[in-house]
Amino acid sequence: MVSVKVLLVVAAIKGWSLSQLDVNNAFLHGDLDEEVYMALPQGFHSQGEVVFYVDDVLIACNDKAEVDKFKIMLDDKFKLKDLGNLKYFLGLEVARSDKGIALCQRKYTLELLNDAGLLGYKCAKTPMEHNLRLSKFEGEELKVPSHYRRLVGRLLYLTITRPDITFAVHKLSQFMSKPRRPHLDAAHRVLQYLKGEPGKGLMFSSNTDLHLKGFADADWAACPDTRRSVTGYSIFIGDSLVSWKSKK
Repeated sequence: MVSVKVLLVVAAIKGWSLSQLDVNNAFLHGDLDEEVYMALPQGFHSQGEVVFYVDDVLIACNDKAEVDKFKIMLDDKFKLKDLGNLKYFLGLEVARSDKGIALCQRKYTLELLNDAGLLGYKCAKTPMEHNLRLSKFEGEELKVPSHYRRLVGRLLYLTITRPDITFAVHKLSQFMSKPRRPHLDAAHRVLQYLKGEPGKGLMFSSNTDLHLKGFADADWAACPDTRRSVTGYSIFIGDSLVSWKSKK
């Protein structure tokens, strides 16, 4: 997803067109009677399996005529569905204006709130209570831990466009093996925060440069269970945030 965001940032700055294709029946284009060998991209190290991408295609270009020729060439080899200008990609909603490209997961967020039954709850101003200390030993153990695991897993996917919840979701993901009531309450707090602005996301400005900037920080042995530190970083291209992480 970082690669996708970097591409969108460059397209916003350079004014490139963005279009999308979908491959129909990508796995049904013929029988293979011989061995097939694939070369992995530079920097990718195989763990014994070869992974490749075949379905959704995103095209960025400064020449629309070349894009049309490229689509015709691909359509000769595969049956394609031309989805037009980029608007929705892998669960990400894309909107474009003269100011740049906006990226969010509003539909996904509302579905998450609805499935959790929290659409009617009061909004929270922050994703986590200030100075909240969660422990894997305190609180009643959940009788059905799968609900917590599924919720946190869905929140992890939401961090693709929501750096503001990354730290909180990172904390919650540390208790997947034996979640307890305080952990679930903290997860619901994140949902209440999301309810306030479900369409909040990233803005990739068209009026910035391609200068790369990075910031990093860490606390000091803040985990009450392991006494380990939490580090975090954020990477910008110009004024556009493209990558971030919070990790113990």
